[in-house]
Amino acid sequence: TLAVLALRLVVCTLALPMFLLNLLGLWSWVCKKCFPYFLKRFSVMYNEQMASQKRELFSNLQEFAGPSGKLTLLEVGCGTGANFKFYPPGCRVTCIDPNPNFEKFLFKSVAENRQLQFERFVVAAGEDMHQVTDGSVDVVVCTLVLCSVKNQEKILREVCRVLKPGGAFYFMEHVADERSTWNYFWQQVLDPVWFLFFDGCNLTRESWKTIEQASFSKLKLQHIQAPLSWTLVRPHIYGYAVK
Repeated sequence: TLAVLALRLVVCTLALPMFLLNLLGLWSWVCKKCFPYFLKRFSVMYNEQMASQKRELFSNLQEFAGPSGKLTLLEVGCGTGANFKFYPPGCRVTCIDPNPNFEKFLFKSVAENRQLQFERFVVAAGEDMHQVTDGSVDVVVCTLVLCSVKNQEKILREVCRVLKPGGAFYFMEHVADERSTWNYFWQQVLDPVWFLFFDGCNLTRESWKTIEQASFSKLKLQHIQAPLSWTLVRPHIYGYAVK
């Protein structure tokens, strides 16, 4: 604990100018503008290294389609649309993200995935999706989002609200490593400044606990060490939960 605190102090001291800019609102503004460019590149790498896990995760999406056979899907924190290639043909997709600067990247992904029926892009936080009607979607997808939202419990309540009875919530998130590992040690050291560089992302969230405590009737959740280049974000959970 003392080592973590000492190293955190060093890291935070080095990042002091960024903390000051963030307090003034300038750093956040710059990040909102620049982060989509970073995420576009990161998403390509992530999809390459996590392709098999994503194909496995989304393999049974069509099972939750309505009587018409059309799957209505809401993606929360859609970013650049990196998941589109894994969705089944004919899927009706609505996207929500609080950062409007993702829009041009998102529509590029829409153009590259003509097998989907894109509905709309809503600029909103996942904690308040009032633009989406109660019980109106078959599936909600959330990948690499719970690490950065302000209130995990609230976003999961919103997910349950918009899902139809028997609908499913799909997730893939990086999480805190086991507490006995060196990786967790460095996650703790870097966590106080990590959010500055990655648009509010946190390294030490135990998101599986929040999902387990949400009001789902069925949960399938796996812990893995993802085959990623970045060691700090290798601990992952993924799976789906049924309302």
